[in-house]
Amino acid sequence: MTSPLYLAIDTPHLDAALTLAQKVRYHVGGLKLGLEFFCANGHHGVHEMAKIGLPIFLDLKLHDIPNTVAKAIQALRPLEPAILTVHAAGGRAMLEEAKAAAGLHTKVVGVTVLTSLDAPDLDDIGVGGTTHDQVVRLAALARTSGLDGIVCSGQEVKSARKAWPGGFFVVPGVRPVNGKAGDQKRIVTPAQAMSDGASILVVGRPITQSQDPDLAAREIEATL
Repeated sequence: MTSPLYLAIDTPHLDAALTLAQKVRYHVGGLKLGLEFFCANGHHGVHEMAKIGLPIFLDLKLHDIPNTVAKAIQALRPLEPAILTVHAAGGRAMLEEAKAAAGLHTKVVGVTVLTSLDAPDLDDIGVGGTTHDQVVRLAALARTSGLDGIVCSGQEVKSARKAWPGGFFVVPGVRPVNGKAGDQKRIVTPAQAMSDGASILVVGRPITQSQDPDLAAREIEATL
């Protein structure tokens, strides 16, 4: 059975990313490459990481007018990512065009509320209600727009799964028991997130900043 654990690789250095991925390759189910990595290494870097043999989650959180997002996704199709993110707040037309532009084997998932945000942050940008309310709203929009699933915190995934039983739920910002929260505000343990309905978990610093990344990955995997 493939591990639901995806390693978040947030470095601009390709050699460091490859070394880290090689260390943990047998204890994670995929590699998440974000903006920091992609802006530094582009298509070449993604191709090199794909040679490790793990699914690639391209976490670019695209958010622009519908035509621009669609053209950007078309430009990414040769990379054949397993998962690609767009911001669900981009609106229905953008979401529909994003999914239509993606390859057949790419899951397009909508980012709802970043795990670094809480209710006061939403209020600052003019969004009323709780983070839970906003996740539920954007999950419904993603579902009816034809996306494959959403990104949400472990605190909302149970409600999201109940409303969308067939959805694909990406949960970042998980932390092991006694793990440091860092800049994450809405965290749960990996085991709790999986129990509540996560499809995959994204874990970065608890593994990448460990003195023994492979051991850290194995310890998290053992709790699932």
